[in-house]
Amino acid sequence: MVERAAVGYLAALALSRSACAWQHDIETATGTSPARTGPNEHATKMQTSSAQPAGEPMTTSRLAAGERMQTSRLAAGERMQTLRTIAALRAALGGPRRAGASIGVVPTMGALHDGHLSLIDLARARCDIVVVSLFVNPAQFDDSADLDAYPRDEQRDARLAAAAGADVLFAPSPEEVFPDGFATTVTVAGVSGPLEGERRGGTHFAAVATVVAKLLNMAQPDVAYFGRKDAQQVAVIRRLVRNLDIPVRIEVGATIRDPDGLALSSRNARLRTDERERALALRHGLDAIRAAVDGGARDAAELAAAGRAAMSALDVEPEYLELVDPDSFTAVARLNGEPVLAAVAARVGAVRLIDNEILTPNGSH
Repeated sequence: MVERAAVGYLAALALSRSACAWQHDIETATGTSPARTGPNEHATKMQTSSAQPAGEPMTTSRLAAGERMQTSRLAAGERMQTLRTIAALRAALGGPRRAGASIGVVPTMGALHDGHLSLIDLARARCDIVVVSLFVNPAQFDDSADLDAYPRDEQRDARLAAAAGADVLFAPSPEEVFPDGFATTVTVAGVSGPLEGERRGGTHFAAVATVVAKLLNMAQPDVAYFGRKDAQQVAVIRRLVRNLDIPVRIEVGATIRDPDGLALSSRNARLRTDERERALALRHGLDAIRAAVDGGARDAAELAAAGRAAMSALDVEPEYLELVDPDSFTAVARLNGEPVLAAVAARVGAVRLIDNEILTPNGSH
């Protein structure tokens, strides 16, 4: 009954949405597709679509002001479908896919914030059907206490996803995703090894790659949307999709920040008041590196030292603060004209945070 209702709803919805394919054709012809833009142009597009002043960082102002405005789809009385099985998801998406609808998926682990909502916004603007997955993957937590502390509130997440324009909330149980007898792991060598791979253990990115590969097979979307804050995860997923010939386009949304520059994370809610101020050390470290690049510094060790010094002013010691190639995540010794990623991770109290910044020799980011 649920499957038939979802199929009918989404098929009718798909027939009423032809703008996505038309818009994509226009963007491709004019060269304005996000796939053709660099990180700076993409961030600018995201800021514009979020009614942010040009040149200012994206912030949580919309959520801070209260509930987001519902889309016309919801105002017209249409409802987001919540599905919990792979069979129901495939049945719901089958009709729209056959009708030529484009499907976008936004993978999340819940605890939605404006970073997630900006990705839903991006998918809503470019796809006929938007699927938001909500699944806390136990396999990618190297610390059981971290898994236990991870915030979960499906009702809140569903309300926010619906208001942002999602058509489907896919919220499977761990048993649905990893049934008895599941014995397959997807490992992406190379890019998954350094930084997060070293600190979180060799199984972390294998767990990420496995669950993302499963989700892409379950939903079979045209586009999947991820946030730039998780830069190494994005690099792993890009390699996964390329190596396994998965027919999906990966689009990356800009990092969304609080007004003081702290990158949004579901973990931020666990910071105590004094820790919240110290958490800005990650942003300060990246700002110091960018300032040093603007001042002419090119040596990676010198740049990392500037970042560490800025972080120490807030009594935060990074787990790592390194300059790497943004595709392979191999360390670079010197900026030589190609984009370089400054990546940082640190614990503030019991909360582990990450952030990053794309740098070029002229200081753009």
